[in-house]
Amino acid sequence: MTDNTQQQHSAPTTELPTQYAPAEVEGPLYERWVERGYFDADAKSEKPPFTVVIPPPNVTGSLHLGHAFEHTLIDALTRRKRMQGHETLWQPGMDHAGIATQNVVERELGKEGRSRHDLGREAFVERVWQWKAESGGQISGQMRRLGDGVAWSRERFTMDEGLSQAVQTIFKRLHDDELIYRAERIINWCPRCLTAISDIEVEYQDDDGELVSMRYGDGDDSIVVATTRAETMLGDTAIAVHPDDERYRHLVGRTVRLPLTDREIPVVADEHVDPEFGTGAVKVTPAHDPNDFEIGQRHGLPSIAVMDEHAVITAHGPFQGQDRLEARSAIVAALRAEGRIVAEKRPYVHSVGHCSRCKTTIEPRLSMQWWVRVGPLAKAAGDAVREGKVAIHPQEMEKRYFDWVDNLHDWCISRQLWWGHRIPVWYGPEGEVVCVGPDEEPPSGEGWTQDTDVLDTWFSSALWPFSTLGWPERTESLAKFYPNSVLVTGYDILFFWVARMMMFGLYAMDGTPPFHTIALHGMVRDQFGKKMSKSFGNAVNPLDWMDKYGSDALRFTLARGANPGVDVPIGEDWVQGSRNFANKIWNATRFALMNGATVEGPLPAPEELSATDRWILSRLNATVAEVDAFYEDFQFAKLSEALFHFSWDEVFDWYVELSKTTFQEGGRAAEASKRVLGEVLDVTLRLLHPIVPFVTETLWTTLTGGESLVVAEWPADSGFRDAAAEREIGTLQQVITEVRRFRADQGLQPGQRVPARLTLDGTALAPHQAAIRQLLRLQPEGEGFTATATLPVAGAEVALDLSGVIDFAAERKRLAKDLAAAEKEKAQAEGKLGNEGFLAKAPDQVVAKIRGRLTKAEEDIARIGAQLERLPEA
Repeated sequence: MTDNTQQQHSAPTTELPTQYAPAEVEGPLYERWVERGYFDADAKSEKPPFTVVIPPPNVTGSLHLGHAFEHTLIDALTRRKRMQGHETLWQPGMDHAGIATQNVVERELGKEGRSRHDLGREAFVERVWQWKAESGGQISGQMRRLGDGVAWSRERFTMDEGLSQAVQTIFKRLHDDELIYRAERIINWCPRCLTAISDIEVEYQDDDGELVSMRYGDGDDSIVVATTRAETMLGDTAIAVHPDDERYRHLVGRTVRLPLTDREIPVVADEHVDPEFGTGAVKVTPAHDPNDFEIGQRHGLPSIAVMDEHAVITAHGPFQGQDRLEARSAIVAALRAEGRIVAEKRPYVHSVGHCSRCKTTIEPRLSMQWWVRVGPLAKAAGDAVREGKVAIHPQEMEKRYFDWVDNLHDWCISRQLWWGHRIPVWYGPEGEVVCVGPDEEPPSGEGWTQDTDVLDTWFSSALWPFSTLGWPERTESLAKFYPNSVLVTGYDILFFWVARMMMFGLYAMDGTPPFHTIALHGMVRDQFGKKMSKSFGNAVNPLDWMDKYGSDALRFTLARGANPGVDVPIGEDWVQGSRNFANKIWNATRFALMNGATVEGPLPAPEELSATDRWILSRLNATVAEVDAFYEDFQFAKLSEALFHFSWDEVFDWYVELSKTTFQEGGRAAEASKRVLGEVLDVTLRLLHPIVPFVTETLWTTLTGGESLVVAEWPADSGFRDAAAEREIGTLQQVITEVRRFRADQGLQPGQRVPARLTLDGTALAPHQAAIRQLLRLQPEGEGFTATATLPVAGAEVALDLSGVIDFAAERKRLAKDLAAAEKEKAQAEGKLGNEGFLAKAPDQVVAKIRGRLTKAEEDIARIGAQLERLPEA
């Protein structure tokens, strides 16, 4: 009654240790999977392909919770597809991380009292390769700890020979198609790393700065402007006002004197200026601000650079040679001395960009760089989603994607580093510029030099879905596994990585997008929803939790919180709870094996099964269908929750407990239930395996004798449903739950036995009398039985004799005291909520809290009153 083909490879066993020890199981089990080649992908296979590329972690990195979260989701998808019969490739690899890696090696050299310049470029690059061989790639071992089912034999590195050829090939093609060019533009510049950096490598934070308002010009021709970077005024080449601003209309087209210099600068009208902000006039420094650069381009203004690459003032005069911060104070002092300071505000809190690597304040800087002309590439990337060639999940993220690709600016791809893909352009002695492809010889002879810059790391990462498969060669792997089936990644890099893969994939692969679906997930946060950070003191090393609770516990916790596109809170208590779930699976399977649960032979026909057996098989098939639907919709949280409640509540807490009576009675019914229990555990372990692979593998191979769950068949819904059995067991559960609640209300211990009379005639519960008595700890009536409490439930009647187990007078006194307290709480809450003056003054959250107290008091009064009614007189 489940479509569950089984291949036996060895005899199943009933032996399991009393406790599950993840540390003893996980490492050897993972190595066995790898040794057997389960994660390899065969390009010659006739199976349908399923391909996912790993978002390449930095070679300098180690596993953090974000990696563990993302890898858990990808691993779940690929394990399920492998079990469904797909030729599954989870492509692993690492990113060379240009700035981060160069910084690491430069720090090592610094400890030796040397710099990269002491070694020279070639020797320094060799030193980086040496560091990678000895210390890089730590995360690969950590991925094994987590259970990542990646194709290790295909592992790639963005600087390996094949990927370097791909980078040079696409640079040459883009250059020849005039989609790569060299120009002077404003870029994010790090004065410490001495390189341009991408937008994603800029971290913004609120800093205490200063806002200085200063007067340019004199008399009626003067204009007041404000700035947080007074040092840049040395490079001002205009003042801009809005064309409709009547205050300054008479000054447009005229000039004012720039303080501290001998220059006159024009007043220009530009719609970029917000007349409502500040004085409505802004200083324009085209060489040191991106918005000012655009204004300068529109009005033909000169760009005057006043700082070098170290952010030291180069403008001639008294401030030359000063650091930007030193010059800022000196310039303000000089302006103050001339009487040109109108106002000063300190501290002035504002958002400031910092280098994500070294935390240095970023300096917008005019610089000659290489750029990708993204216009036609971005249009193609947008059209691919609009036309349905690529689906973004969740769909509401499409707007963010379009907002980005439809307004994308040209991409600065050059970096002033030594580690990375060197730009394949040579400059000749007569001004020649030659771009060289991978199969071409670079020009030689006196005066020819190669460009010293390297490419942005994101440039090579943008090729990842096809370069890892052998492009530009037309390999079997490229034909088999491109386009990728799905990309699983965080919404935070939708723009920086995903959009660029879309642009380059469509360009390089003749209009075929790099993947069919983009599945976006959120960021991992602490249990209070705060971003995890070492500076906040809430960062967690996932390896610590894996050591303490096992990898399965961490994986299940992460998957259970994974709603599409939504951030994921996580706390250690939740991981502990998932460890308890793994233990529950272990203990239930161990009980089943000890009681003869089996997968041998066919399932008995439905008419040969009890209602309990038919109920659990019906629920099992419904769960298979539900889990499949959630997988197809990337609803990891919902599928994990469905599996948790089916496994824990329905299988372990209900079916296993109900089966104990059947096993004790023996006979044909017991033999049928043993086969059903084996079937249910077999299928449940298969369903759980992609999320919690280690404990399920250990239990499943013990239960079935099968080779491995990694290559076992994914269960299918057979369509079997039994609504009548589900209603019958639902009624049984209702009776047991109601009586348990009553017992708890009366203060009875769970194991305390109570004499009871069951009246089940005329109901579907008659066959379940033995199970009801066992689960509720109810003894037969016996002599002298007196019903002190009678519970009518679902057409049945349960009469209990509590005279020997409860002091009714004491219990009535206790309940009366609790009732008085609840009534007092209700009166106080009603008094406050009925006071109009209080409601007018109290904050909303306070009023809401009191309403909650009133609701709880009313519920307590109803509950205690019902208990008193059921309690016999003393």
